Amino acid sequence: MNADEPNGAPLDLAQTRQRIDAIDREIQQLIGERAQWAQLVGKAKGELKAAVDYYRPEREAQVLRMVVDRNSGGLLSNEEMVRLFREIMSACLAQQEPLKIGFLGPEGTFSQQAVLKHFGHSIKGLPLATIDEVFQEVAAGNADFGVVPIENSSEGTVNSSLDLFVTSPLKICGEIELRVHQHLLSRSTRLEDIERVYSHPQSLGQCKAWLRANLPKAERIPVSSNAEAARRARNADDAAAIAGETAAHIYGLKVLGRQIEDRPDNTTRFFVIGRELFPPSGHDKTSLLMSVKDKPGALYELLTPFADQNLSMTKIESRPARTGKWEYVFFVEVEGHVDDARVSAAVAAASARAAEVKVLGSYPVALL
Repeated sequence: MNADEPNGAPLDLAQTRQRIDAIDREIQQLIGERAQWAQLVGKAKGELKAAVDYYRPEREAQVLRMVVDRNSGGLLSNEEMVRLFREIMSACLAQQEPLKIGFLGPEGTFSQQAVLKHFGHSIKGLPLATIDEVFQEVAAGNADFGVVPIENSSEGTVNSSLDLFVTSPLKICGEIELRVHQHLLSRSTRLEDIERVYSHPQSLGQCKAWLRANLPKAERIPVSSNAEAARRARNADDAAAIAGETAAHIYGLKVLGRQIEDRPDNTTRFFVIGRELFPPSGHDKTSLLMSVKDKPGALYELLTPFADQNLSMTKIESRPARTGKWEYVFFVEVEGHVDDARVSAAVAAASARAAEVKVLGSYPVALL
């Protein structure tokens, strides 16, 4: 396709570059103007002290949905356009102070990738040793938000994250879906040298068929994170790690096997956790923690109000309540926000029948 002036005359290379430079100047000017208006929004909210006071996930979700709606027929994909706008919003918010985001570290984990996908790069990442520490740092106010893995499309729920919601006062403020590519990383250049493979238990599970076919005799050693696996693998030629490509760059490892996950659609879902509930964005989910009274049909009675309100239930899972033997709590997800009339009515009706109903959070549905 020829590059043309508005009147249809063809442009030569020099003219094309001049036009690109002019567009770049206009884009830069508009980004600067957007930052000024974002600053005025902050001032309009009054005397706020921290970046977390300015951040509104429901508004951010609405803006990004409009980006996707406007991108119909564009040359750049929806994912690329959303990523660009996410970075602009991240930089504008950081004018006040960068958000502090806790995640399962060290550097190079998929949790860190999820943080950057959701919040952009103009934040201060806080790599922490365990998921429990992420909850603790957010609850204590040392982190504004945290990002924790909650489930994988092939390996299921991350129980260590789910169980913490039983006693934590924190709320779910958002969800992130991250397409996960697993790679085999090592100091060695030869697959036959590998005798030990380190990785997070979830990643070992996501790659078990590949490991069985290609490294059947190698010992599989679970560790706290994929980045920790890469850190250990860099110390020996007979060791390897399963981790993302970012970890290879950080820890100076070679990629012996690319995309070794067993399923091509391997995706991990993360929750954004914070200290408060946020208003509806227009396309939300609500997560609930419910415990039943010990009587026949109790679970049926608990779920009936949601069916009566014609609410779609996207997830239900039981976990030990840790209050007594064979006692359980149920994690339930429904479409809609707890402030929506139908969701509010269903929660109220369920609360009247249950031993406990706890709203864990209402949050925007993951965009892409």
